[in-house]
Amino acid sequence: MKLLAFEINESEKLYLENHLPQSLSREYIADILKPEALKGKEDTTHLAVFVYSQVTAEVLEKLPNLKAIFTMSTGYDHIDIAECKERNITVHSVPFYGENTVAEHTFALILALSRQIIPSVARTRTFDFNPAGLEGFDLKEKTLGIIGMGHIGSFVARIAKGFSMNVVAYDPFPKEELATEIGFTYASLEELLPQSDIVTLHTAYRPETHHIINQESIQLFKSGSYLINTARGGLIETSAIIKGLADGILAGAALDVLEEECFIKEEKELLSQSFLKTCDLTTVVQDHLLIQDPRVIVTPHNAFNSREALERILETTVTNINSHLEGTLVNQVQ
Repeated sequence: MKLLAFEINESEKLYLENHLPQSLSREYIADILKPEALKGKEDTTHLAVFVYSQVTAEVLEKLPNLKAIFTMSTGYDHIDIAECKERNITVHSVPFYGENTVAEHTFALILALSRQIIPSVARTRTFDFNPAGLEGFDLKEKTLGIIGMGHIGSFVARIAKGFSMNVVAYDPFPKEELATEIGFTYASLEELLPQSDIVTLHTAYRPETHHIINQESIQLFKSGSYLINTARGGLIETSAIIKGLADGILAGAALDVLEEECFIKEEKELLSQSFLKTCDLTTVVQDHLLIQDPRVIVTPHNAFNSREALERILETTVTNINSHLEGTLVNQVQ
């Protein structure tokens, strides 16, 4: 058995070396997979890749002994699934790795807004310890509106209940058992927006969710409310935030993602040298009006970026590989 792994950095290599069985020979390549790199590697039985490595029919043709592909990502559209099925090659992914991580960052942003953390720190760094003008507000008994009650949204709801908040959620596929377990209620988007003191987005970005918050829906927000987005920039029409702030509909916003940033499928791409070569986020956002607004907090798409979350990607990949070697298929997408 031989594992061939692409887009692997030194720390990832060390982790895999320490957690894969010695019976599995392996080769690590830092670059993306290119068909010409497969010459002489026909004995490969297991292939590990990230999203920049396109596993096409041409690639599969060069690996006649391949039994399984392990992508170190949630998405797998860089792999020709139909061709894998035709060749009886199983494909495995990392379905979840950052639900609590993103949820915790969401609440870090909420608390930064509610307790005036950013201006407080800025003031004390000038040795000014006067608290005037830094009044915050309690989260207790405030209503948190969650758009998207999947793995991340439900984790946010659990944290919110710990702060004694009321939680209302919008999701096209409601799970009443989950609502009962956590203690929240479902509502339509039109019902959620006007009753929420804070609205936070945790839905996937699809054509039907593009600009789910827009120039029209921003008018439904409760006056003086706050908007949080740690999901995808395209969920919000940027001009709607600007309008909401200008008209006093929004008292503030906290954004880990911006509409204008480069298209990102997997958060881990942000740490990839391939991504850095193709997308200069500094240039993209340097003139962004929201960054200069003192009522707005912008973080650099960093909600996913914890030591533990990145380790979970590796842990799940190792589990996928070892399980396959043992004859038990987990996290299989094909």
